[in-house]
Parts: sequence; C-alpha cells; structure tokens
Amino acid sequence: MSAHVAEGCRVLKVEADAILAVVERLGVEFDQSTELISKCKGKVVLTGMGKSGQIARKIASTFTSTGTPAVFLHPAESSHGDLGVISDNDVVLAISYGGGSNELSALIQFVARRGIPMIAMTSKPESTLGQASQLILDISVKEEACPLGLAPTSSSTVTLALGDALAMAVLKDKGFQAEDFAQFHPSGALGRKLTLRVKDVMHSGEALPLVHPKESMSKVISAMTSKDVRGVAGVITDEGRLVGVVTDGDIRRRLEKSSEPLVDSAEDLMSRNPKTIDSSELAEKAVFLMQQFQIQLLFVVDKDSEEPFRPIGLIHLQDLLKTQVL
Repeated sequence: MSAHVAEGCRVLKVEADAILAVVERLGVEFDQSTELISKCKGKVVLTGMGKSGQIARKIASTFTSTGTPAVFLHPAESSHGDLGVISDNDVVLAISYGGGSNELSALIQFVARRGIPMIAMTSKPESTLGQASQLILDISVKEEACPLGLAPTSSSTVTLALGDALAMAVLKDKGFQAEDFAQFHPSGALGRKLTLRVKDVMHSGEALPLVHPKESMSKVISAMTSKDVRGVAGVITDEGRLVGVVTDGDIRRRLEKSSEPLVDSAEDLMSRNPKTIDSSELAEKAVFLMQQFQIQLLFVVDKDSEEPFRPIGLIHLQDLLKTQVL
C-alpha cells in the first residue's frame, strides 16, 4: 500500500469512527429536534460561519428537497437587515463547533427576544450558542482527520451526517413519499421516473398501425410501414379488441416457412395474447415489462374504460430512450 493510499484510509477511518460515535450518543434531544422541525408551521433557518456555513447550506437544501421548507441565513449578513428572513413560526438551526462565533451574536439575541425556538449543533453546550438554544445536538469529535489537527474534517463530516439524519427523520415523521420527492425534482432523472406516465409518451390516434385478422399480408405490411411506429401492427377484432401483434420478426419467420407468403392473412402471422400496459402506468413500468419479456414495444389500453382491451396507444423502447427514463 502506498503512503497516499494509507493516508486516505486513515482519514476515512477517523471520520467513519467519528460518525459511529455520534450514533452511540443519539438520544432524547435528537428526538425532540425532529418533532420540533416536523411540527414547524414556518421554515427551518440554517445558519453558520465558514465551513459550518457550507454544511448548513447543504442541510438546508436537503430539508427543502424532502418537503421541509428551509433557507440558509449568513450570520454576518443577518445583522445588516437579513434578520427579517426569520419569522415567528420558524425554527432556527445554528451550527458552530465551538459555539462562540461572534457573527452569531446578533442572530442569537434576535431569536431570544422573539421567542423563536433554536436548535444548536455544537460541541460546546456551555458556549453562548449552547446556552441560548432550547435543544443541542452534539457534534463533538475525538479528533480531526487533518494530520495537523486544524482543518475541520471529522467535525464537518459528523455535522453533515447528523444533519442528514435529522432531515430523514423529519421526512419519515411527515410521511413524505417518493411521489412527493418527484414534485420537487421535475427536471431530474428521478423526477421523470416518478412522474412520467405511459400516456405522456405513447403514440395514439391515426399513428396506430391496426389491421383486422382476415386482412392480407400486403395490407399488414402497408400498416407496418406507413405509421409513426414502424415494424409492428396490432390485430383487432371488429369490436376493437386487441387479439394479436405482427412484427418484422413474425414476417421473416413466415417467409421461411410459406411458399406464398403474400396470400397469408394477419391471423396466420400474428403472435397471440400480446403484452399490453395501462395508459396510467409509470413509463418506468413499461421499461420493466419490455426487459422482462425481451420486447421493444407495447400496445397501450385503458383498463378503466368500457373497452379495456381496445388499443388506444403504442409505446416503443425508443420513445423511452428519448425521455431519458432509462
């Protein structure tokens, strides 16, 4: 093992041990902090200086994206008018390892005068911040991972991990679901997976290649080559019920066996009992079915309609690739 790898392993072990130490001392005040934030009628105001401020920004982002409104307030700017960000219905979560940051003084005095609850993340409960807070989350560490013992490393890692733990405990207490998460991430890949429905991407109307069982090969091929989705035709009864599917593969296999393939009808070629998907299903479900049955397209039905077996759409693997659901 090289000296560089050895140092990397040492740092990771020190920081991992620091997090595990927090696990051992997590208790009543974490429980009360979770309840306080979960019941908050306003927002969570995160604050901190330096590295603590950077961690506070990330925790605020995590809260916001998981259903708890949160903002970051720079403590040095707070005394120049930004204290107006804090309302009486808010909860303040202040981060300072030593608890004596001078920039926090004006903010501490403001929330004390207004009776706004404050949670401190600090290693010094006896500090100014600790004494002014209703609840304290201990972020003390045995040692920093920095070989000089100066740069915040283990302490910042512990603070971030504890902030994540708090945000996830609040998420669970509120009953926040994956669908809720997707609403806050509509442009991301996860948002697309959790919100995009089959009906949003399917081909419909005149784009559907449909034929009847008795129609000839020439009409089947015409339907398969003249519509938006090529290489497939759905076979429907006079009542509109989907009873089969003809693909390029079906035609190739028929050509190998039949001496006069052009006189065959759609029902001679079709694969029976075709796989379908409901229009209200997530597009991701279509991906799963295509992978499971090793197919590249699905006819779409509306199972809640009066004609649950009538095809109303068609979705192809390429449509899903374009939406980046895969």
